[in-house]
Amino acid sequence: MHAQIAVLPGDGIGGEVTAEAQKALMAVAELYGHRFSFPTALVGGAAIDQTGTALPDESMDLCRQSAAVLFGAIGGPKWDDPRAPVRPEQGLLALRKGLGLYANLRPVRLYDCLVDASTLKPEVVRGVDLIVVRELTGGLYFGQPSKRFDGPHGREAVDTMSYTEEEVARVVQAACDLARHRRRKVTSVDKQNVLSTSRLWREVAAEVGARNPDITMEHVLVDNCAMQLVREPSQFDVLVTENTFGDILTDEASVLAGSMGMLPSASLGTGKMGLYEPIHGSAPSLAGKDLANPIAAILSAAMLLRYSLDLFPEAESIERAVRQVLDDGYRTEDIRAADTKVVGTRKMGDLIASRITRS
Repeated sequence: MHAQIAVLPGDGIGGEVTAEAQKALMAVAELYGHRFSFPTALVGGAAIDQTGTALPDESMDLCRQSAAVLFGAIGGPKWDDPRAPVRPEQGLLALRKGLGLYANLRPVRLYDCLVDASTLKPEVVRGVDLIVVRELTGGLYFGQPSKRFDGPHGREAVDTMSYTEEEVARVVQAACDLARHRRRKVTSVDKQNVLSTSRLWREVAAEVGARNPDITMEHVLVDNCAMQLVREPSQFDVLVTENTFGDILTDEASVLAGSMGMLPSASLGTGKMGLYEPIHGSAPSLAGKDLANPIAAILSAAMLLRYSLDLFPEAESIERAVRQVLDDGYRTEDIRAADTKVVGTRKMGDLIASRITRS
């Protein structure tokens, strides 16, 4: 197979972790006889500095011409002025919208050897294996009006949460399809006791659940879900929720896996195109110091192989290599523990690439 994979490193540690993900993909290509090319493009703060926009047309065109997108991270203090008309995050939002990527898959799996890396008790987190499906192109992040203005009582701001029946139905169906290959349980998360959008969400989710009788569908309020994630996370299989709730809950869930540096993600729509990125941010304080954990980006590359290229054994070879390196006691700084061997970003990438073999 020959596939073009667009690489958008972004800002901060984005370029460092995507470089290690590419390293893993090249090891896969050599082992299995594939050809991958990695043209790069600007996004986020780096794009603002060079072009004045967070997503140049050339970057969007490259993504549309590619089989998949490998994304790093965006943002940093340099671009944090809340009054700025152009912000790095606009680039990622425009990518998701422009490519029609409405379902964000964020798996949370705790490796046995990292039980002590979590701040929660081992008996709480052991065996956790869940996935959050976050609706990605609706809700507060895209609703209109969204603006800041001067009102009669001083500064004011408004954001609008908006959802259509179709937007809810398609992402809940995606969660059901995913659960069908797991433990066949979907937890739909909303705030229906307060929000009109959540009452629509629950109504439509229940209808989708009825059309998938082989899937157990339950409904949980978001505040209760946040509590249950740290109280009894092993009860969950697939969670599906709207954009803002999903963003917050998956950051909370990162403590289950020990670090944000362990959590990959895939943003999918209709068809095979997908955008793959670690859920962590640009971490500018770590940039250029060889300290960032590249495992989330490398596992995102494995998801790219699985969901966009249908290369299942190849995806498993990366995931197996990650597990072997961790079992051998290698750690980056964020997951270090007593009696482990702490390595930098590049060394961790080298170790994982060297262990990529056929099963």
